[in-house]
Amino acid sequence: MSAAAPTSPRPATPQSEAPDDKPSSSAGPKAGRPSGRKSLRQRFRQDRMLLLLCVPGLLYFALFFYLPLAGNVVAFQDYQPFLGFKGSPFVGLQNFTDLLSQPEFWSAVRNTLEITVLQLILYFPAPIALALLLNSLVGEKVRRLVQTVVYLPHFLSWVVVVAMFQQVFGGTGTVTSLLQNHGLAVGNIMSNPDTFKVLVTSEMIWKDCGYGAIIFLAAMASIDMSQYESAAMDGAGTWRRMWHVTLPGIRPVIIMMLILRLGDILSVGFEQMLLQRDAVGPDASEVLDTYVYYHGVIDGDWGMSTAAGLMKGVIGLGLIIAANKLAHRFGEQGVYR
Repeated sequence: MSAAAPTSPRPATPQSEAPDDKPSSSAGPKAGRPSGRKSLRQRFRQDRMLLLLCVPGLLYFALFFYLPLAGNVVAFQDYQPFLGFKGSPFVGLQNFTDLLSQPEFWSAVRNTLEITVLQLILYFPAPIALALLLNSLVGEKVRRLVQTVVYLPHFLSWVVVVAMFQQVFGGTGTVTSLLQNHGLAVGNIMSNPDTFKVLVTSEMIWKDCGYGAIIFLAAMASIDMSQYESAAMDGAGTWRRMWHVTLPGIRPVIIMMLILRLGDILSVGFEQMLLQRDAVGPDASEVLDTYVYYHGVIDGDWGMSTAAGLMKGVIGLGLIIAANKLAHRFGEQGVYR
């Protein structure tokens, strides 16, 4: 009789003692783990220094941009300063009706639109072209020198800029005298109404082109350099790299700046126009900003001038919304979503 080899029986594990690796169904997947989200009070306390730095900017916009919006009620009143907002009689849309019937208003609108078109055609591409030129410079010292030189005019006031152009293009200016010595009598360019709109656009390009190129240079700095290397390995020259790498890389920024420019399209420079208005006359230099100043502040027609300013703001807002939606249709991000 042979005995069977003894086997060690496996101890049975009770169901109640079996290890449970899975979390209980009653407890959620985040049970037992501390939440990583902070309360609003904790986030305010953590970022209190950054928020304090934002307070001056918020106060600036609140006091000088948003709070004055309440004054647009003057556009619907026969406003008298000594009566105030409450005492001035309400006239509805009468100010808008009187405004649209004035030939001076339509002359200001025409001049504003003509200068705006010139600025979109000549001024808006100028910072982009300058940024492309500066980005193509190989020497770092040369690039910084050129950047410094072209940035400086932005910090000059319009009084200085107009005076400098007067010394160059005025009746006895350098360019005028040089052309007269060579038998070309061009006269005083600064007081010529026919060339005034081109002149003010040229002044703006000279003054703000270098400063406006900063944002496009920053956009170019964010382009991956491997794209340029790949394009160069494929045989692309300088112009093709600019056309197929640089311009597509900064296209969202160009569209965003164009949308913002359209919102400010009816503001073509109040101080610049005011300084040169007497030289060329109001027929050529009167724009919406100077119209509001002369008819509101000088003549005291507060209601009609406020109506003109309100119409300008509403048109600018509509252009921003329309241009932003158009950018979304073409797959661009635009200014906001």
